[in-house]
Amino acid sequence: MNIKVPIAILAVRGVRLVARVLHKGGTAKPGEIALKICPDLLSHLSKGVKTVVITGTNGKTTTARMVEQVISDAGCDYIANRSGANLISGITTEFALKSTLFGRCKSSHAVIECDEAACRRTLGQLKPEAVLITNLFRDQVDRFGDVSVTLQNIREGLEKVPETTICINADCPLCSSLSSLPNPRIYYGLENGAFSSASSDEGDVRRCPQCGGELEYAYRSFGHLGGWACNSCGNKRAETQVGVREILSSSSAGSRIALAVNGEVSPVNVNLPAVYNIYNAAGATAAAIAMGFSPEKAYAALENFSCGFGRMETLPIGQGARMMLVKNPTGCRQVLDFLSGLDEGFDLVICLNDKTGDGTDISWIWETDFERLAELGDKLGKITVSGIRWADMALRLKYAGIDEGKISCCPDYEALCDQLEKGALPAYIIPTYSAMLELRSHIVRRTGGAEFWEG
Repeated sequence: MNIKVPIAILAVRGVRLVARVLHKGGTAKPGEIALKICPDLLSHLSKGVKTVVITGTNGKTTTARMVEQVISDAGCDYIANRSGANLISGITTEFALKSTLFGRCKSSHAVIECDEAACRRTLGQLKPEAVLITNLFRDQVDRFGDVSVTLQNIREGLEKVPETTICINADCPLCSSLSSLPNPRIYYGLENGAFSSASSDEGDVRRCPQCGGELEYAYRSFGHLGGWACNSCGNKRAETQVGVREILSSSSAGSRIALAVNGEVSPVNVNLPAVYNIYNAAGATAAAIAMGFSPEKAYAALENFSCGFGRMETLPIGQGARMMLVKNPTGCRQVLDFLSGLDEGFDLVICLNDKTGDGTDISWIWETDFERLAELGDKLGKITVSGIRWADMALRLKYAGIDEGKISCCPDYEALCDQLEKGALPAYIIPTYSAMLELRSHIVRRTGGAEFWEG
């Protein structure tokens, strides 16, 4: 046995203990230190563990929670990086904490959310049973640049694990380009006619990833997702093994869908609303099947899973608040779609930060059609802007044509919590990543509940 393994595991436990005494998360730093001691530690710890990896731009955390529920319902012990530490350091921390001192993992399964760029280094060490790619959109341009860079990071990781089953969103042309790899594949997506209204947003992809020809669409769900085809080379959306045939009903509480698995259609309840969560549900079903679980196990999990922190999470403050993380124009547009479909009145809180975890380039707020908020009329109560870049957000809303009398600024999170407690309407909170962690921590301290690192 490599003597570095137990030394690295002891380092994880020691650093984690200190972090918790200091009331810090201790999610990534322990693994970071351990990997300096033993660079291939994760490959030792993950040996023999049936692992599914979820990556992609939007939907990783929610989809991971859905898959977790499948595995939990089956009575299996599993590892999950619920804290959101999805680089190799955070993933290593989770495995080390669930392993013996000699590197044998105590869990039979693992559900791992993985940053797209981290796939290059992580997949080869994990050797997962399945990898699910949710979608690929332009995100954190200061870090990733063009979306093709994100795709290449994932491709390089998958090239190291040719036996791993890939669960591919057939509606995304970029994800679908991974079909050139030799891996076994399961395709999932939303079928034509599944929804009554389609998106006019063209998204980030207009050219065929295979030949550069212009893409044409029979239908769009949102962004560049939909029934795409290239007339130049014949490249087109693949037939799905897991396909949403119809959205039977939808409300602020969830959706009921007709989901086909290998042609057999079943009505399935998804306990979160919005089209993007229907995509997450279809992807989670594909991943569950790739891991050897029955479709019925997946259906039950979709109805009962608990959402991840900040992802349509309900918080017991004031008249009730729902927190919905945003980080790019496409995700924000989907949240605006959801808000536009609400029947009841609501207050809105938008928290904009520009820290590393958010992406330091906030120009995406000018690409997002906040003008739609001005169309909501009396249904929209007051809008509060907060976060480091609150002034930029207030300016964007002014240019969106929103009544300035409805807009207030509250950079201080404690004062914002006071405001939420006194609110007469339910509140919807739209934060970027670091703002979500910060504001959520303030709310949790007032109302009780788990910190982000506690699941």
